[in-house]
Amino acid sequence: MRIMGLDFGSKTVGVAISDPLLITAQGIEIIRRKDENKLRRTLARIEELIVEYEVEEIVLGFPKNMNDTIGERAEISLEFQEKLERRTGLPVVMWDERLTTVAADKTMIEAGVRREKRKEYVDKIAAVLILQGYLDYRASKENV
Repeated sequence: MRIMGLDFGSKTVGVAISDPLLITAQGIEIIRRKDENKLRRTLARIEELIVEYEVEEIVLGFPKNMNDTIGERAEISLEFQEKLERRTGLPVVMWDERLTTVAADKTMIEAGVRREKRKEYVDKIAAVLILQGYLDYRASKENV
């Protein structure tokens, strides 16, 4: 079993996959689209990756506001969650992603990644952080 992590943005979706033991998350790709509302190819690519990696669960970043309210981006993410569940038949867990993009950017700065290259990788790294947070949470629940 593997879990897929997604960082859903207006024009990109960062994708991460867990290892089979559900210990670590690895970034695998960024799905890009020209128009925010054109999701058919994005969903088709996600389905291909689900089959390729034998994914049984999806974790989708939930961009809540810092005051814990749900804004426009979070509403769009909830709509995407419904589309994913309908299309894939898999459970889609919403995972608080506040500050993951900031953390991803900080990680790349610390690694010496040049500014112009950071935009290229930030969504994939954010997906890894979302999925890793969820995997760590699951592991801590199992160890209680």
